[in-house]
Amino acid sequence: MASRFPRQRFVLDHLAKPPIKSGAIDFWALRVRELASCSNVYAKLSGLVTEADWHRWKAGDIQPYLDIAFECFGSGRLMIGSDWPVCNVAASYQRAMGLIKDYLSKFRSEEREAVLGGNAAKFWRLPCGK
Repeated sequence: MASRFPRQRFVLDHLAKPPIKSGAIDFWALRVRELASCSNVYAKLSGLVTEADWHRWKAGDIQPYLDIAFECFGSGRLMIGSDWPVCNVAASYQRAMGLIKDYLSKFRSEEREAVLGGNAAKFWRLPCGK
C-alpha cells in the first residue's frame, strides 16, 4: 500500500512488533526492509520491551532489531516512542526510553536529536508529498 501511495506518509508503529522474545528475526527483517524501501514510510521505536521476555529482557536482546531498523530507515526516518503505559508490563517508562537513548549514544548529536524528536516534528508538520 505504501508503494501505491507515494505521496502519503506512513508510520510503522512499534517497529512492526518484532519477535524479540523468540529471537526469530529473519522474516521480520525481510518485511521491514521491504517497507523501508518506500521513502514515505517512517518507523516508531516503541513497544519493543513488550515484545521481549517481560521479566528477563536485556538491551542485547533488542539491539539486533534496532540495528536492522537503523540499517533500513536510517536516523532520518525513525522516531522514539515509549508505548506508555503499556510498556510498564515489561519495564518502567525510564527503562523503556533509556533503551533507545543508550543505543543512540554511539550516533552523532544531529542523528540523536532527529530520532528523539526532530523526525516526529518534521513528519507531522510537513504537508503530504514532501
